[in-house]
Amino acid sequence: MGTSFDVPSTFLADAAPGGPVAEFRDRLPGLVREVVDDWALTYDGQPRHGGAALVLPVRTTAGRPVVLKLSLPHDDARHEHLALRAWRGNGTVQLVRADPRRWALLLERLHATEDLTSVWDLEACEVVAGLYARLHVPALPQLERLSSNVARWTARLAALPFAAPVPRRLVEQAVSLGRTLVGDEATDARTIHGDLHYENVLAGDREPWLAIDPKPMAGDPHYEVAPMLWNRWEEMVSTGDVRGAIRRRFHTIVDIALLDEDRARDWVIVREMHNVLWAIEDAVRQNRRLSAEHQGWVTSAVAIAKAVQG
Repeated sequence: MGTSFDVPSTFLADAAPGGPVAEFRDRLPGLVREVVDDWALTYDGQPRHGGAALVLPVRTTAGRPVVLKLSLPHDDARHEHLALRAWRGNGTVQLVRADPRRWALLLERLHATEDLTSVWDLEACEVVAGLYARLHVPALPQLERLSSNVARWTARLAALPFAAPVPRRLVEQAVSLGRTLVGDEATDARTIHGDLHYENVLAGDREPWLAIDPKPMAGDPHYEVAPMLWNRWEEMVSTGDVRGAIRRRFHTIVDIALLDEDRARDWVIVREMHNVLWAIEDAVRQNRRLSAEHQGWVTSAVAIAKAVQG
C-alpha cells in the first residue's frame, strides 16, 4: 500500500554505528512497509518522531485516519499496549491494533501539533490533574512495579559521595522517604502513566485533551506530579518567583486531583533527587564534570524539592 517511506534524518541520528539503535533505524523502512502491507494501510502524511518512536499518519481500508507508531525496543514501551487496552480511550488515545512482537501500535489520530504547552501552565495542570482518576485504574499484573525501581534508585542515591554537588540533607531525606515508600503497598496499587506532562497530552476530536505515550507501571498516583513541575521550567524562571510558581503548579494539581498533599510532596522530593542522581552518574560515566545541561537539572531539582516543602 502507498508508495515509499523515508526515515527522517533526525530520527535516532546520534545512534552509534553498528549498535542496536542504529540497527533498528536501518531496518525501519522495511518494517514500516511490512506492517503497512499486513494491516492494509495507506500512507497519509509525513512521519513525526520523538526520542524513541516513529509515528506515521496512515488510513485504514475504511478510510479512518490513524497513526502507526513503531517504537525502538526498550523497557519503558514494553507494556504500552496493555495500558492503552485497559484504558479503552478513557482519557487517552485509543488503541486500534497492536503487534507487540514488532513493537507496532495503530492509534487514534490526534492533533500532533497541539499539546498542553500551548495552554497557560495552571490551566494545563488542571487538565492533567483531571486525567489522573481516569488513568489510575487497579494495577495490571504484567506491569513492572514502581517499588522495584525506587528500591534500586534509592540504593544508588544513598551511595552518592558527600562531595556530590547537591545538599546532603536533601539526599538523606529522599533516601529515607524512598525506603519508606518502597515498603508501602500503595506504591504499587494502581496503573500509572509514568511520564504524564504537557507534551504528552494532545488535542483530539473525541475529547479536547487526551494522554499519549505512557510508560506504564504498577505505581502510586502521587508519583505522577513531578514532571508537571520540572517541565516548562523557563516559564517559571521568567516569573521572577520560581518558588511561588512551583508551589502554584503543585497545589493546583493536588487540589484538583484530590491527592494527599504530604504523599505528593514526598514523591516530588524522591523523584527530584533521582534526577540529580542520574545527572551525576551520567557525568561520571563520561569521565567529566557536570555539563551545563546536567547542572541545570541539578539546580532545578533542588529548587523544586525545596519549594514544595514551604
